[in-house]
Amino acid sequence: MNQTTDEQQVSEDDWAAAMNEQTVAAAPGAAAQPARIFEQFSEGESPSATPRGFDMIMDIPVSLTVELGRTKISIRNLLQLAHGSVVELDGLAGEPMDVLINGTLIAQGEVVVVNEKFGIRLTDIITPQERIRKLNR
Repeated sequence: MNQTTDEQQVSEDDWAAAMNEQTVAAAPGAAAQPARIFEQFSEGESPSATPRGFDMIMDIPVSLTVELGRTKISIRNLLQLAHGSVVELDGLAGEPMDVLINGTLIAQGEVVVVNEKFGIRLTDIITPQERIRKLNR
């Protein structure tokens, strides 16, 4: 019987403490302070600094693809392709090429040749806002 009385006393004390906290918080002129549950990433860093935690992902490889154009072709025509065959693409000559990272368009550019190797000069980079807008379509 003694244990039940102690449990009721603790329970009533906890309830009274909670009600007291609510009364203090509801008092006029008392500014509510947000609970600091999560770490603030921006504290102690300059705006131009790389956010903490980014170092962990900097060396993750991604697949970069430069797309000249696309086309649909029947299996019959595919099997007839031989060395020297020309496949017509939907991209026009001189049109910017799409640069994709893991299948997502991130930029457009033009072909350049440097030391007998092909490269791409980026002419337009897709902003994060544009990428989000494209996802909503």
